[in-house]
Amino acid sequence: MRFTARTSSDGVTEQFFTLGEIPGVLWTPEGACGTRPLILLGHGGGQHKTATGIVSHARRYAAEGFAAVAIDAPNHGDRPKDEEFGRIAAEMRAGMAAGEDPGALVAGMHGYLAGQAVADWQAILNAVQRLDQVGVGPVGYHGMSMGCGLGIPLIAAEPRIRAAVLGLLGVHGLAEDAARITVPVQFLVQWNDQMVSRNQSLALFDALASTEKTLHANPGKHEDVPSFEADSSLRFFARHLS
Repeated sequence: MRFTARTSSDGVTEQFFTLGEIPGVLWTPEGACGTRPLILLGHGGGQHKTATGIVSHARRYAAEGFAAVAIDAPNHGDRPKDEEFGRIAAEMRAGMAAGEDPGALVAGMHGYLAGQAVADWQAILNAVQRLDQVGVGPVGYHGMSMGCGLGIPLIAAEPRIRAAVLGLLGVHGLAEDAARITVPVQFLVQWNDQMVSRNQSLALFDALASTEKTLHANPGKHEDVPSFEADSSLRFFARHLS
């Protein structure tokens, strides 16, 4: 892991890094030393590691004593775009314009990215937990929309993740992995989501095998998640990763 930039403000240190070809950002409390819980932050489709919502959540977690890390998903942010990704993205846009089911179209994109994304996150987790200011503590995952679509296969495959905040996605292509998830989950649904069918969202929540799972449903479109859900996710992780 090679750190390329470091800044501190308002009690939070932000460090940009690369691990091989994976670019990322690590947030920790300023002056942090010793083991602490770590939150992995998965961004949405078309976004990147420093999208506004990612940074806002990360700084909030770090201010409360957590470490948080975000990376650019494959074919996003500062990572190169491959030809097959471009083809799938074009087909997805054309399908949506033609009125096809957005959930099924998005699932195809997520399926293409998921294998590499899982391997990337596992490599990042290995590297970050070797740092003195993070250590081998409990791990959580936070991901909405594509962050959920790539996060569910990761959580199903990675026993170090002990709790997750997920949502804004339907069950297409995810039922099998969801059935392997048993950690506590907080799941968000936007009741008037124009991108994800309400029934598909509820089906994904139902598919999770977790015995402790909570559904948060709010009125509004895909992008209208209320700001108070950030407070709720912080309380959720504090409860399960303390």
